[in-house]
Amino acid sequence: MNITLPELEAAINYWRQQRPATGDECALSPEVNILAGVYALMIFHRKKEIAAQDLQPPAQSLLRVWQEQK
Repeated sequence: MNITLPELEAAINYWRQQRPATGDECALSPEVNILAGVYALMIFHRKKEIAAQDLQPPAQSLLRVWQEQK
């Protein structure tokens, strides 16, 4: 299964609602940080989608939870 850039954005927004930024510095939650890293690499490499199996297990788990909540 492939994850598109818009799907990844939706997953990031889901996790931002579940675990908002905290502190005076507005630090991202670990969940958002993991997915934001994937997002940044996709943008850097100009990829519009990525195979879910190519992601690290934590990112796969976060995407799986998001998909179950859709």
